Amino acid sequence: MNKTNVFPIPDGDTGSNLVSTMNAIVEDTKVHKSIKNTINSMADAALVGARGNSGIIFAQFLNGIDEEISYTEVLTTVTIAQALKKAVPYAYKAILNPVEGTMITVIREWVDAVYKLKDVTESFEVIIIKTLEDAKISLANTPNILKILKKSSVVDSGASGFVSFLQGVVYFLEDKNIINSSANEEKIVFEEEILNCTPNITYRYCTEALISNENVNTNEIKNALKHLGDSLIVAGNKSKVRIHIHTNKPDELFYILRGKGEIVQQKVDDMKKQYEVVHNRINKTAILTDSIADLPQELIEKYQIHVLPLNLIIEGSTYLDKLTIKPDKFYSMIDNLKEYPTSSQPTIKNVQNVFSFLTSHYESVITIIVSKEMSGTFNIVKKASEKFIEEGRKITIINSKLNSGAQGLIVLEAAKELEIGKNYEEVVKIIENKIKQARIYVSVNTFKYMVRGGRVSPMKGVIGKLLNLKPIISINVDGKGIVVGKTFSAKSSIKKIIAIVNKANENNKVVSYNIVHANAFIKANELSLKLTTVLRKSPEYITEISPIVGLSAGIGSVAVSFISS
Repeated sequence: MNKTNVFPIPDGDTGSNLVSTMNAIVEDTKVHKSIKNTINSMADAALVGARGNSGIIFAQFLNGIDEEISYTEVLTTVTIAQALKKAVPYAYKAILNPVEGTMITVIREWVDAVYKLKDVTESFEVIIIKTLEDAKISLANTPNILKILKKSSVVDSGASGFVSFLQGVVYFLEDKNIINSSANEEKIVFEEEILNCTPNITYRYCTEALISNENVNTNEIKNALKHLGDSLIVAGNKSKVRIHIHTNKPDELFYILRGKGEIVQQKVDDMKKQYEVVHNRINKTAILTDSIADLPQELIEKYQIHVLPLNLIIEGSTYLDKLTIKPDKFYSMIDNLKEYPTSSQPTIKNVQNVFSFLTSHYESVITIIVSKEMSGTFNIVKKASEKFIEEGRKITIINSKLNSGAQGLIVLEAAKELEIGKNYEEVVKIIENKIKQARIYVSVNTFKYMVRGGRVSPMKGVIGKLLNLKPIISINVDGKGIVVGKTFSAKSSIKKIIAIVNKANENNKVVSYNIVHANAFIKANELSLKLTTVLRKSPEYITEISPIVGLSAGIGSVAVSFISS
């Protein structure tokens, strides 16, 4: 299914998404004495665990069945056929622009076949077994309906998944002992042999969300989001809604969803990067870092750097750092939040999914993570890598002992070393040495955000405000945050940082540097001009810091990071 995935985008993940969806249904469905309650549990599990276009369409079909079966109704071939018939429009209505020749076509034509047999036999088994052939015929016809399938000489991959599901049911009906057969769980990977067709990726990010609300209005959500992209699907029931869309603005999408309910889950896949990795990989070694490493998007794309987003929790909803919450949106809302945001690490499962993709396409992976003294991310990533390393994959997890711009510089150095031909082992050794030579100095504009985030006591915050203290924060050789100076004005703070950098540059020892900031563009550019004069070289880049770093540094902060020889 991954190999034949060409519509709507050839991103090679339909099979993986459907397996993930089905596993969620199997694992989370609760069997009740009531048929209605069991189907309700199945539909809910599908909605929560659905992934990708096809997974969400299938979940909505199950939710339609759940809506159309009453608690008192006895399930017969007639009543189940009627429920299936009424459930089909649920799947269609969930999709903004339904396209025939896909999963919905095969579902509809299979249901029509079931409906025709409802009065002929009272046997569920007979109906399912007989109509499997109708589903296969419908699947075989999908290339005649959808031109892109015919051009690629494939059937629709999502529809193929639905037919495989029916085939599995038939296997069970023909041999009920099959449920007891033991088999090792197969590793779900992105296939290398995805059809080599050039995609027209108008909208880059495959974005999904699950929101919870007691009064969800799917039509309202659909209308609010439809301008953001294509392949929009809004599926759900009275309390949960699963959203899928291809968009260039996942952050704007989640900003809109903030007002629609609690955001329970988020997923953003970069389809452009996935395609480029499969067809235009620039190196045998992948570089993976986390979103704390501050790097401009253009450099991330130039060197095919992979970024693992950390989580930012805002008023009960979890956002993906730099993806579904961007610095500008974050800083515009931070002062108006009653409850100060917090951060959390990615789950082991999410990190394993990333390693699964990378190890399927690269010979080795160099992972450079924020200081483990500052975040639990390093331990999560280390744990997630274990099973891949045990399988013989070449993965190195490096504790950068840094964060923000300093971590970004180290990641950039690794990318440049690979670009000039250094191999995996050489780059690991080089980076471990360069970490010892990297420094960061942050000019904090106000204690306010440190107090709100719990890093500074309210009393110290009051004293700092009264004295107009501007602390300078750095990181020691063990990766712990330290205060290296205090000044009484922003200008003095910047002067002190310039002096520190100038001293480090004796005999031109500063090899590279950058400037990062929290909504302080003017201050960052002024600092750049001064340092360019002092160091006689321009910064590698100027960029905004991660919203998660901004939680502590606060609006108005600016930092200089450098690597010396």
